[in-house]
Amino acid sequence: MASDPILVFDRLAVRRHRARAARLGLAEFLQEEAAARLADRLDDVTRRFPRALIVGARGGAMRRALGARGGIELLVEVDEAPAFLAGDAAGVVAEAEAVPFAAGAFDLVLSPLSLHWANDLPGALIQLRRALKPDGLLLASLLGGETLSELAESFLAAELAEEGGASPRVSPMADPRELAGLLQRAGFALPVVDSDRMTATYRDAFALMAELRAMGETNALRERRRHPSRRGTLMRMAAIYRERFGADEGRIRATFDLVTLTAWAPHESQPKPLRPGRAMARLADALGTTERPAGEQAGR
Repeated sequence: MASDPILVFDRLAVRRHRARAARLGLAEFLQEEAAARLADRLDDVTRRFPRALIVGARGGAMRRALGARGGIELLVEVDEAPAFLAGDAAGVVAEAEAVPFAAGAFDLVLSPLSLHWANDLPGALIQLRRALKPDGLLLASLLGGETLSELAESFLAAELAEEGGASPRVSPMADPRELAGLLQRAGFALPVVDSDRMTATYRDAFALMAELRAMGETNALRERRRHPSRRGTLMRMAAIYRERFGADEGRIRATFDLVTLTAWAPHESQPKPLRPGRAMARLADALGTTERPAGEQAGR
């Protein structure tokens, strides 16, 4: 793990929010969607994965999505909220940044909507790569991109209008374009990153925030405001949200960018790119053109 990670999130607050979500009865539409998409990608792989780890149990959505998939002999679930570990699988209370398993313990690691709360995402990825056997598979999803951009913009405008200043309300989101490089830095091979945008609608901004609480996805930034928001600020925020991001039938819309990571623990059997100068054919021949020295223009 990185020796000096940037502490963006209050990890105690994250755990409290997850525990509250378990008590409230988890709002699962995003979790179930993420788990289903990871399971679909796993179905595209024909090999068997006898030992599998789920990081972010969240009430068993990933375990249910796996269903009766053959080949998994041992399934272990990890979550920082003990209440999310009830189920038939073996459960361990831990965080993605400190998974307590020996190197090479698993053939497959699945992580639905957990890694976006890691303070040290490169370190968490390194931990998961170490937990995999050579040629083991990582399938993970996290919220990124423009997720909840409407809520962030509405709160910013409302606080500036009502209070003359603003505090951070929505987590910084990972850029999908940078995550493939992050996987390579963590030691993974053959990284693939893709992003799917989902748009949900709500009665109003307060209904959206209530669902975020039920998801365990509320504000846990270390620099967040620690006292309750003013009523005037909240009402102005809800009005701005409706004005700028209204949907049909008087509802509002909210964006969720679901980013999926696919990568493998390195193994000598995996394909590797050729070193520069090792090409077996000239690009000019393949394109049917004439090769010219660098800087020379056609027709001269």
